[in-house]
Amino acid sequence: MTETTLGLVVARYYASIAEAMEESARDAVAERGAAVAETVDVPGAYDAPLAADRLARRDDIDAVAVVGTIVAGDTDHDQVIGQAVATKLVDVSLDRDTPVTFGVSGPGQSGAEARERADKGAEAASAAVDLAEGLPAAEVAA
Repeated sequence: MTETTLGLVVARYYASIAEAMEESARDAVAERGAAVAETVDVPGAYDAPLAADRLARRDDIDAVAVVGTIVAGDTDHDQVIGQAVATKLVDVSLDRDTPVTFGVSGPGQSGAEARERADKGAEAASAAVDLAEGLPAAEVAA
């Protein structure tokens, strides 16, 4: 069996949290005997679906893990962003027939709560490896 390779998308808007999430994701990938083929940094979670789509198109990437955080503000903006990102990442996964995992913590959380959830990076990376290794191959119509 060949080594499972992941693409990693890191939403950097909350940089210190993103760094911790990326580190936990990389640790989980290494523990699983997989590798990160490429990391794409994006400004924020809203920007992640395009980067995930670009990685999911690549033949050398088995799955994509997306990490980042969405923190609540004075409006419902965090809810709108969270819903849009989740929906579009599912679309990427289905359109590309490539697992894309959602390691974005929030919405509806404070910055302190987001820092406590840096392990979501590891969860997303581990889930990506699980899916890449566990899903049956797609059957191609004749």
